[in-house]
Formats: sequence, C-alpha cells, structure tokens
Amino acid sequence: MSDTLINAADAAAAAPHPDFDAVVVGAGFAGLYALHKLRDQLGLRVCVFEAGSGVGGTWYWNRYPGARCDIESIHYSYSFSNELQQEWEWSEKFASQPEILRYLNHVADRFELHDDITFDTRVDSVVWDDSTATWQVSTDTGHTVSARYFISAAGNLSVPKEPEFAGTDVFTGELYMTGKWPHHDVDFTGKRVAVIGTGSSGIQVITEVAKQAEHLTVFQRTPAYATPLRNGPADPDRVAGIKATYPEMRMASRNTQGGIVFDRDPLPSAMAVTPEERRRVYDDRWELGGFHISSASFNDIVTDKAANDTISNYVRERIREGINDPALAEKLVPTTYPYGTKRPTFEAAYYDAYNRDNVTLVDVSDAPITTLTPSGLRTAHDDYDFDVIILATGFDAMTGPLLKMNITGRNGQRLADKWARGPRTFLGIQVHGFPNLFTITGPQSPSVLYNMPLAVEDHVDFAADAITYLCAHGHNTIEPTAEAEDAWVVQNNAIADQSLLPGTNSWWMGANVPGKPRVCLVFLAGANVYRGICEDVVNSGYHEFSLTLEGQPVRETVG
Repeated sequence: MSDTLINAADAAAAAPHPDFDAVVVGAGFAGLYALHKLRDQLGLRVCVFEAGSGVGGTWYWNRYPGARCDIESIHYSYSFSNELQQEWEWSEKFASQPEILRYLNHVADRFELHDDITFDTRVDSVVWDDSTATWQVSTDTGHTVSARYFISAAGNLSVPKEPEFAGTDVFTGELYMTGKWPHHDVDFTGKRVAVIGTGSSGIQVITEVAKQAEHLTVFQRTPAYATPLRNGPADPDRVAGIKATYPEMRMASRNTQGGIVFDRDPLPSAMAVTPEERRRVYDDRWELGGFHISSASFNDIVTDKAANDTISNYVRERIREGINDPALAEKLVPTTYPYGTKRPTFEAAYYDAYNRDNVTLVDVSDAPITTLTPSGLRTAHDDYDFDVIILATGFDAMTGPLLKMNITGRNGQRLADKWARGPRTFLGIQVHGFPNLFTITGPQSPSVLYNMPLAVEDHVDFAADAITYLCAHGHNTIEPTAEAEDAWVVQNNAIADQSLLPGTNSWWMGANVPGKPRVCLVFLAGANVYRGICEDVVNSGYHEFSLTLEGQPVRETVG
C-alpha cells in the first residue's frame, strides 16, 4: 500500500466517522473514474448515486437514433490505464452511443465498480453540516447519508431543458425527448413525425428518422452551421500506431487547447493569408471532417469578426451546395450569428434529408410553437397533426445539474442563491462557502470545450490531490477564498469578452433557457492554459484556499 493511501485512510479513520468519506453523484465518465480514483488509489469509502438503472451517464440517457460522439474514439476514452487503452478496440472512427455504452460497462466490470454504485437513485438535497464538517446527502428514495466530501459528477448536459411551450401533457401520440430516450426501439415506419430543434441531437435524429417516417416535419428556430463528420470504420494501421505511442499522444493532447491532437495545425490568422490560401485551408479541413475546420484552421476565427466572416461565408456556401431547392437552402443557412460561437455541429447526410420528398422544414423563428395539442402542435400561424413528436430542445447546461440537487453550504446559503446572477467558482471545481464540494468539469472550467474524458481525469485528479493534501497535513476541509473566487470570475468574463461568444445566444452563454443568467459558462483560454494554472495552485500548497481542522480555521491565505 502506498504512503498516500495509508495517510488518507489513517486520517479518515481518525476523523469523526461519517457514513462515507466521499459521495459521488453520477456514473458516467466522471463518476466511474472518481470511484476508481478515490476508492482504489486513496483507499476511501465511496458511495456513488446514479439516477439511471445502469452506468453511462450521458450515454445511458441519450440513446436516440443516430446518437454518436463527434470526437474521435481514440481520443474520447480514458487515459488513466494503459492496459485499458490497449485492450479496447473501437469499431468506428467516431463511436456510436451503443458502443460507448459498452465501453463504459466494460470499464465498470474491469475495475469492479458496480458494487459501490446505487442505481435508480436521484440526489435531491445536499446540505453542509458545519458541526460535523460533513455533507448530508438525501435521495429521492428517502435515505440520507453523511460524507466528508461531495463530488458532483452529474455532468454538464444531463438536465434536459424544459420546453418553452405548453401542452406536453395533452398530446395523445408518442412523445419523446432526445435526452431521455426510451430503452427500446422506436419504429417510425408509416408515421407522421415532428422533430423540434436542430442542434446536435436534432441533426443526428433527423438524419435517421427521415429514412423511416412516412413524413418528417422539422421545426427549426435557428439553423446550424453543420459540417461533415467523415465517420467510417476504424483504420487498423492508424489505431495500431496510436496505441504504440498512446502515452506521448495523451501528453500532447493535454498540451492543446481542446485536448485533441489534430492531423493539421491551425494557422495564426485567417486575415494573414491570401483568399486562395484560406480557401485551400478550409477545403482541406472540410474534407478531413470533424473539429478540423473549427479548431485546426485558423486561431482567430472566434476572436476576430473579419476572420470569422471568412469561415462563416465558406460554411454557408458549402451548405447551399448540398440543398437542391435554393429557397429551402436559404432557410437552412445561418445568418444571424458567427460560426463557432455556438458549439460546432456535425452531419452525415443531414442536408441530404431535406432533399427527400418526405421531409418538410418549418421555420418557427417568426411563428413560434405555442402549444402541443391532442393531435399535434400549434404555431402562431398553423396547426399540425402528428403521430410522433420528438423534442430535441437541448439542455439546462453546466449549472442545471448542480442546481437541481439543491445544494446548501455554510450558514444555510443555497447554491441557487449564490449563483442567481451566474456561476461563481474558483477553477470551475470549487465554490467559496461550500467546503469539500468538488464540481467535476463544472462551470468556469474548460469542460465542454475540452475532450471530456481527459477533462474528467484532470478534475478528479485535482480533487484527489487536494484530499490527499488535507489528510497529509491534518486538515479536513478545503474551499477557495472569496478573493480567489472573485478574481476567477472576473478573469473568466474578461477572457469571454475578448471573443465573439457573448454576442450569440447559445447554451455556452446560458441564453437557451428563459430567465437563466446570461454569462459565459466556460473558461475560454484553453485546457493547456487551465492545466498550468491548476498546477501552479497545487505547487503553491493551495495558497488560494482556506483549510480547516475539525471546523476551526487553520489558515486562510489569499492568492
């Protein structure tokens, strides 16, 4: 047993004895790794609560037709175990939902994680008890447990956004939500189907449903800049080459902005080359597919409007090329926001679907949906009848999963009240006034702009290192100082203001949910910059944090 594990276990045993050392919420990528790290490497007593009936997180719930990852499988996977990296074989370049779910079940089996996960259990209250320096975690099954540390691995896109129209309880046909898809096959043959929403999930489900439905009607409020994914079978030679150098590739990935090493390097500025060279670069990245065009073309497309105009116009032109009807093409071409200021979306025959005779597009930007009806739905202009309605209306992203758990910190302060004007964190992983709360890939971290498995590992490792530090130095709580938190919020907003993102209504800005504070939810300087900041924090001995011993302040310093 390592010295680290002995110190952690001994310190936990000496402290007042809660039910668990740590409670983790969620059994997706983050929750599974947190359980393995805290239980198997730190020797802590860990309980995981999972609302679903199995592991998988996002990939347990989002099982609609066409659901697929848009980061290459060789990157979208754990790096913590070289044995795991070597033994698992991906069948496609971009894995589908069933294959990702099989992978996560394999991980849970391989590391014997199932026994410490309580399924079909949702956390509905989390309250800090200062007298015992523990979190009191209550569930919808009526049980409450205490724990020294509370780890939210609930994810960033796990709370579907509530529809902005009424009537979901009156429609008599089949009603589905992409973020909570049933665990059985759904047959659309011979049916009139509506899909509401054309974000990432909508694009994927539309492409598949169009092949089955008697007629598909798509209700679009804002068109997407969808670019080719370029999926295909995994290339055995390429995979073998990566497996032979996986440690080097993972290190190189962590030193990039988004946690992915691309086949091409981005050029500094779209405005520093000739129009002919720009076109050559865009054509090349378009053919490579995936994030190459957004992240490996030019570095200034989301910071300089003139540079952005070049790529926005390029993608618009390519979209028009794929639509047979020019009038329909104009409805599918985004014109109200710059490319890259919403999360990039990818397609595989999405635009081909609109060339089919059985697909109709309805623009609801000027005539919004007002209500579902017993037989279908009503817009400000017309009534429509359907057998099936699919809601692909997105998520209450980033903050929604945390606020849904009703977390209350020191002195009865509710996280919902503290975040009434937007999230306030330090590093996106801890919150002043909420000791021993770790928000894995939380708001104001790179999170959704970073290859998620690597982002998860970075944050879980940060939490584990902090817990180990507490144990080794005789402390039992950690939280950021108010000053450090204030500075981080200011820095996040200042970085966002240097980009084009604040001018677009996106879920990155919290603008997709009515009444949600409009503020940038992600750290935009890049995962490589963020990792350097976190490393400095750890090397300084957590200088920006307050540490306590049995509820009494030991040290409070300001970074």
